[in-house]
Amino acid sequence: NLIETLLNTAEIGFDTETTGLDANICELVGMSIAIKSHEAYYIPFTENRTETIEVLNEFNVLFEQKSILWIGQNIKFDLLVLKNYGFTLKGNLFDTMLAHYCFEPEGKRNMDLLSETYLQYRPVSIEELIGKKGKGQGNMRDVEIEKIKEYAAEDADITLQLKEKFVPLLKENDVEKVFNVVDTPLIKVLTNMEYEGVKIDTDFLKSYSIDLEKLAKTAEESVYEQAGVRFNLASPKQLGEVLFDKLKLDPKAKKTKTGQYATGEEVLAKLAKENKICDDILLFREFTKLKNTYVDTLPELINPRTGRVHTTFGQTIAVTGRLSSINPNLQNIPIRTAQGREIRKAFIPRDEHHVLISADYSQIELRIVAAISGDAAMCEAFKNHKDIHTATAAKVYGVDESEVTKEMRYKAKSVNFGIIYGQGAFGLAENLSISRTEAKEIIDNYKKEFTGIQKYMDDTILFARENGFVQTLMGRKRWLKDITSANFTIRGFAERNAINSPIQGSAADMIKLAMIQINQRLSESTLQSRMILQVHDELVFDVLKEEVDTMKELILDGMQHAMILPNGVPVVAEVGVGNSWLEAH
Repeated sequence: NLIETLLNTAEIGFDTETTGLDANICELVGMSIAIKSHEAYYIPFTENRTETIEVLNEFNVLFEQKSILWIGQNIKFDLLVLKNYGFTLKGNLFDTMLAHYCFEPEGKRNMDLLSETYLQYRPVSIEELIGKKGKGQGNMRDVEIEKIKEYAAEDADITLQLKEKFVPLLKENDVEKVFNVVDTPLIKVLTNMEYEGVKIDTDFLKSYSIDLEKLAKTAEESVYEQAGVRFNLASPKQLGEVLFDKLKLDPKAKKTKTGQYATGEEVLAKLAKENKICDDILLFREFTKLKNTYVDTLPELINPRTGRVHTTFGQTIAVTGRLSSINPNLQNIPIRTAQGREIRKAFIPRDEHHVLISADYSQIELRIVAAISGDAAMCEAFKNHKDIHTATAAKVYGVDESEVTKEMRYKAKSVNFGIIYGQGAFGLAENLSISRTEAKEIIDNYKKEFTGIQKYMDDTILFARENGFVQTLMGRKRWLKDITSANFTIRGFAERNAINSPIQGSAADMIKLAMIQINQRLSESTLQSRMILQVHDELVFDVLKEEVDTMKELILDGMQHAMILPNGVPVVAEVGVGNSWLEAH
């Protein structure tokens, strides 16, 4: 009866109850469905997987309907749970968490909070059913049906009600386009990627862990030798006392609120230029962090059922629109140092018939700066496929491009990237270890040669002051309430965000559109290759060897035509192939 009723429904509020929070491991305990406010249904499942699949099969006629709109809060989780039982929702989606993110990118958005804020209703908390987070917490399997049906049905009902509240808010805030064209279609793409996962080379990680331990030990011993005393290097308090009381490295050393010396990365990096001990401390920290955060942790994240690591992509975390990821956090795998890059060796193809393809955008943020600002010199350089940093250096130093030295190019590169993050002469001087006078001269020359960029910066700040927000090329908005603050520091921070958000956000939107297009073409083809990872401006694919050439073409086409930039600025992506992520990149 329920299924027949639902088949004549256009919209369904949907939620699953599971034994845990990892969609690739947990079991389905039940699902709830709501089609009108204050009324919902709960369908329980047994522990027997075969019986669960039998019940889901009954519902498959519903899952297959392309005309149904499925409404959920973080619906990617529910899609992934169903996919692991062999089922897919073919209809369109509406994610309340994602909708809220589009018109309010900052802040928390769990369902209980959204319910209290927008429906003035406080739902039953999960802790009332299974206890507080921690070791003693039970799971949904143990909750009696009377309790769980109230809790689960309420979830589906509230989600349905939130959707009614959010549709007008998306329109009011003029963010329907980014919600409908970019963020919503991406849900199914990310579901597929999380489902696929990536294979990890555990043997490599075991031996690399030993190498890192040795490197950390060497750096640590070097620190003790230079300090003339052994102490706990992991204790900021003891370290501060050694560096600033005993060795007197900086008479103006700053202290934190707790009264101990500040020994953060920035402080040590500044001192490292003159003091090898600080360099060694930074190395010790880097090696220890790589070992603990990645090398020793990755093997623990391997799914026992699939033998692969399945990261979880977050669409609603970064204010700029960038994706984030957890378990493991792929966005934070360091690539600036040789030791950090090595970790990418651990990511490998699924078997000997596959290779990895890595594709990434070339200087995408600078291309977007050129396109949005319309700066003639910069647009011209990109249109003529010049090396942008060399072209910039030639202009800034007033020399011919053939006369640009390595050092000039390096400084120009620093200005190119620094400017879009609102860096001034002081920051540039610090960054390049040059005098503030020289830094100011470089920036002044830059602004004179690239007048369009200065104009973009001024216009954007003005726009933000008048409208309270800035937006990307796709209309993703970032609200900046501090843009008119009387406090110089707070206002300055908002102004830097105003300049940077449209650039970072447009780059984020572009790669999302590319992922949607590539996924679409893969699903329409008979290709067996799969998109598996996204990191900043880069996509990684697990590719069947005989499909390499076809895939290269498909990926480049998808990435380079995902979003056409204004002012004729070309978008360029590059692909590499290898037997590990490091080799492919």
